[in-house]
Amino acid sequence: MENQPKLNSSKEVIAFLAERFPHCFSAEGEARPLKIGIFQDLVARVEGEMSLSKTQLRSALRLYTSSWRYLYGIKAGATRVDLDGNPCGVLDEQHVEHARKQLEEAKARVQAQRAEQQAKKREAAASADQEETPRRERKARPAAPRRKESERKPRAEKPAAKPQRAPREERHTPVSDLSVLSVGQNLKVKAGNNAMDATVLEVTKDGVRVQLTSGMSMIVRAEHLMF
Repeated sequence: MENQPKLNSSKEVIAFLAERFPHCFSAEGEARPLKIGIFQDLVARVEGEMSLSKTQLRSALRLYTSSWRYLYGIKAGATRVDLDGNPCGVLDEQHVEHARKQLEEAKARVQAQRAEQQAKKREAAASADQEETPRRERKARPAAPRRKESERKPRAEKPAAKPQRAPREERHTPVSDLSVLSVGQNLKVKAGNNAMDATVLEVTKDGVRVQLTSGMSMIVRAEHLMF
């Protein structure tokens, strides 16, 4: 017993049981429904063989009965078998329905895992394409062709500025009679070609004393005064 090889995985235990009880367990193909309470029978029959423990037998039996090929065998009309392949009763409808639900859930989990893996592969491929594809350089826009001299539109000439009219010369009336003048009256004093504003301060026989806007006062003859 001490020289027997030790089984380390549940798959190895299942392979051993299929070889030890070929009419009950199978290593491949559709599996036959097992007798209810077959675990106790296993413990009694293989105790001490291959250094198997109850924990190993329980784990292997759980893996075997949850496999797809075993769940496919749980169907209406199928017969349970013991370790030697002897029939041990027909499957209940409740057990058949439970196995069907387990199979559907197992398939859904596998499909979800495959979809997730495919999504990750697509994301990885997309990111790899982005890294490999060089960024497109922006092409410089071609410069607009220069227009030929014949195509250029002549600029509109600005209208000539209208000649400015010379300011009208103010016409003044010369003072012919000093008696019409009074103190404080405003008039013009002729100095060359210009006429300066002034105010009458005093009227005398010799002329009129006036004060210019600059503040200067002076006596002006009648011929140099005008309105």
